[in-house]
This record gives sequence, C-alpha cells and structure tokens, in this order.
Amino acid sequence: MSQKHMKKLLGILGVAFLGGAVALGGYKLLLEDNQTIVRVQEEDSVPVVRTSYTNPIMNTSSMPTNFTEAAESTVHAVVHVKNTAIRTQQDPMSFFFGGRGTRQYEQVGTGSGVIISPDGYIVTNNHVIEGAKDIEITLNNRKKYKASLIGADKNRDIALLKIDAGKDLPNIPFGNSDNIKIGEWVLAVGNPYNLTSTVTAGIVSAKGRDLEGNRNIESFIQTDAAVNPGNSGGALVNTRGELIGINTAISSRTGSFIGYSFAVPSNIAKKIIDDLLEFGSVQEAILGIGVDSSDEELEGVKIGSMEEGSEALRAGLKEGDVIVKVNDVKIAKFSDLKGQLTAKRPGEYVAVTVKRDGEDLIKKVKLSKRVTFRAYRFGLELKDMTAKELKKLGIDGGAKITKSNNKVFEYYNVGAGYVITQINAVKITSASQAAEILENYTGKQRMSVQLMNPSGQTEVYRF
Repeated sequence: MSQKHMKKLLGILGVAFLGGAVALGGYKLLLEDNQTIVRVQEEDSVPVVRTSYTNPIMNTSSMPTNFTEAAESTVHAVVHVKNTAIRTQQDPMSFFFGGRGTRQYEQVGTGSGVIISPDGYIVTNNHVIEGAKDIEITLNNRKKYKASLIGADKNRDIALLKIDAGKDLPNIPFGNSDNIKIGEWVLAVGNPYNLTSTVTAGIVSAKGRDLEGNRNIESFIQTDAAVNPGNSGGALVNTRGELIGINTAISSRTGSFIGYSFAVPSNIAKKIIDDLLEFGSVQEAILGIGVDSSDEELEGVKIGSMEEGSEALRAGLKEGDVIVKVNDVKIAKFSDLKGQLTAKRPGEYVAVTVKRDGEDLIKKVKLSKRVTFRAYRFGLELKDMTAKELKKLGIDGGAKITKSNNKVFEYYNVGAGYVITQINAVKITSASQAAEILENYTGKQRMSVQLMNPSGQTEVYRF
C-alpha cells in the first residue's frame, strides 16, 4: 500500500474514532442522568429457583424455571367475569328545562375468576362484581354462562359465584399459602384488558403486606408477576399449579402494572368461601386481646390489654407478652397476626408462642367469635344478637346497638338496646352486615333505618 493511501486510511479511522467518542459523550451527557441502567454479570444470571421446602414431598428447589405444566393445568380454570350494573346520574338535559331529572344507564365492568370445583363454584374479587345486576362468565374456550352470586365479603374483597355448565369443569386446587417462601416462583393467571387467559411469571416479593388506606389490615402476598386491569380476581399459583392467592390490587401511578401486585392468600380466601357456603356470612375469629403498637421496631405483636373473660386470659396470656408465633407461622407484625386469625374460625385452637421475661412460652388458645362491629360514619357500635335475644323479640336476625354517638338517634332517644332490623328495605342478619352498609353510605340518597326498640315496637328513621 502506498504512503498516500496509508495516510488516507488513517485519516478515515481517526474521524470514525472521534465521531464515536463524540456520540458516546453526547449519550452520557443527555441520557445518563435520566436512566437507571441495571447490569447483571454473566455468572449471576444462572437461574436458581428457591421455593417452598417443608418436607420432601413439597420440595421444588430443584425444579427448572419451566412453567408449562403449571400453566397448562391452570389456564382453563381461569375465567373472564363481566358484570353489568345499573347506575343513576343527573340528566344533563334537565338543566335546560329547569328540572332535576335523573337517568339510568348500564355500566359494564370486567375482571377474572377462578373455578375452584368441578361443579362450577368460582372465586373472584368483590370489587369485580359489586353492584352487578347481571354477571356473565366466559370460559377459556369462549363458552358463556350466567352466574349467580352466592355471597361476598367486601372487607376481604372476596366473592363466590356459581355457574351451571352441565358438566365437570377444570378447576384449580387450593394450596397452603402459609408454605410459600419469599423468592418462590409464582404465576399470575387472568384476563387483562379483556384478553383470554394470560399467564405471567414472577416471584413472591414479600408476605404479610398491608395496603395503605385499607382499614381492614390484611396479610397480602406481594409479587412482581405482571398484573394489569382485568386481572383482578384471577389466580396466583405456584409451580405445582396450586392456588396460593387471588390477585386483587397493583401498586401504580398510571393504572397499569409498574412492578408490584398484591394477592389475598389462599388460606384466607378458602376460609371466607367456606363461611359463605355454611353460614352465609364471614365468621371472624379473635384472640380477645388489645394490641400495644407503641414500639414500631419490635418484632412480634405486644399484648396491650386482655378482654375480661376472654379465652386468651383463660389460656394464660398476659399483658406485656409478645406474640412471635401462631402455630408454626412466624409473627413479625400485626398484619401477620391478622392474616392468621382471618384464616381461622371461631372455636378453633391455636398454639400461640409468646416471649415473656426472655423466655418462649406456648399457650393453647381457643379463638372466640367477633361479635362487635363499628359503623364509624354513624357513630354506632353494633353486636350480633344472641339466640335468646332473637327469641325474646320474635325475630330471626338483626344488629343490636351497644353504643351510640349519633345526633339524630340521640334526638329521638334511640340508643343502646335498640336493634337494627332493616336498612333501605334490606333485611339485616348480622352486625357486620349492618356496619358494612352504614360505612358505605355516601349521603347521595336518603337512607331508611328500621329499628326495634327494647319493648319490641318497630320504629323507622330517615337520613
């Protein structure tokens, strides 16, 4: 090559090198401060699956990250849920004619559901079907069925539906959500954006999460499996295809998935379903203690008070004890304890491990039924009626007022001892039902409350 050509080639290479350096510098100047670059070293990218390990049967630590079997066994048991509700709004045209007319219109919402038995029982979220006059289920094979609502629990956001398909349906068996481990692989199966059953994968990011603004603190499973609008009520399953949660919420500023989602643990969902089938309402179990939450750094739940005559007192628990386990499940914070109690029934016995004076003590405690509920908006404390009280008044359900700070009721001398029997023509069967209806009152419509006074006479008040 001649010296002239060599100089020309070196000049071209120099310009190219300089251009690359300028481009790289421009990229760093313009973009580097606005992006987070995550680098994974090659040796750290080998898949390592750590899942539940409780005994040799449950050991899946050696399973590859292949979810095809779990996906195939669950995708046909997850359904699309369409609800149609009738809404009322102010008629904009009435303004021009000096009226205050309203108009009704249909509002359609969608979500997901999980078939849990071959005869067509389906679990979903309460918010998916709340207020619906018509519920339609679409299976993964596109066949559609009308569904009936068996029962719902708004506080835990669980509802139970039933369809009659005339044949056995694919279903997902319940797993034990207490056995899941942080870091365990899970699949989220649902119908986002009105698509047919869609499967996404992730890991369990945390357990025992309570969501900000949720008055009924629960013990949610947090996962990074992608969950989007329409996934609500869908299945969270482990790699064995067992149902370990019902996908309920996402953490997002945009309304779409940005990294985390939350599921009601399967143990809680199953207990709620069993209660709805057997009793028609949820039976809440309590220990009979008050909680001292003054020490935020304390690991465990400190007992602040003992209810007089409670089963916990009889079992030997004391004020100042720190609960660190229920059965074999570690209790690090109140939501852990709440989650364990929500998954249990009144009358069950639990082994409560407490720390007292540096020692671990185990007390066997019989759980009691929660009978007192508060309707904060109306300033009322309500309790369930005993069989003796119902028989005396000749009624088969109601919510007894034990305390009242309601100005309207006080004006008419309505207070402790009165029994709420109907709210807006809805028959009241329990204190929890009455409290829920009163708490959800928005004030946009008049409310009618029917009560029975201690003498057995019926009184009606309107708000």
